[in-house]
Amino acid sequence: MRHNKKFNHLGRTASHRSSMLANMACSLIMHKRITTTLAKAKALKMYVEPLITRSKEDTTNSRRVVFRNLQNKFAIKELFGEVAKKVADRPGGYTRIIKLGIRQGDAAPMCFIELVDYDENMAKTVKPAAKKTRRAGKKTKAAEAPVAEATEEKAE
Repeated sequence: MRHNKKFNHLGRTASHRSSMLANMACSLIMHKRITTTLAKAKALKMYVEPLITRSKEDTTNSRRVVFRNLQNKFAIKELFGEVAKKVADRPGGYTRIIKLGIRQGDAAPMCFIELVDYDENMAKTVKPAAKKTRRAGKKTKAAEAPVAEATEEKAE
């Protein structure tokens, strides 16, 4: 029975899982958005949200607690500086998961995980890739329109 077993082990040992989540949390803090699998994103959300909550209070003890988890002084500086100012009035829910579809190689569900307060600049830059098919696609009307205009000009 799975009583009181709340987190996903992700098929890894405890040390590998903790170091992977710490690296992903540092990347999320530094880049504000990362692409990963859905299972890792859900595990990362549970890992990073308490750290962001801790960063709202800039004390020596809270910096030590967060550094114990992340082990990256540049990520700590970014978290307690810029990120803490943006999330100061937010009561929780600092991250958002946006599903992208499946990965072609192994059909793993892929997604973005991003910091919520930073999406105004990021949302405009990323577009999901178009679905690839093996069959030939139909011609669009936009591609046929210049041909029709050229023939009308020759007729005149």
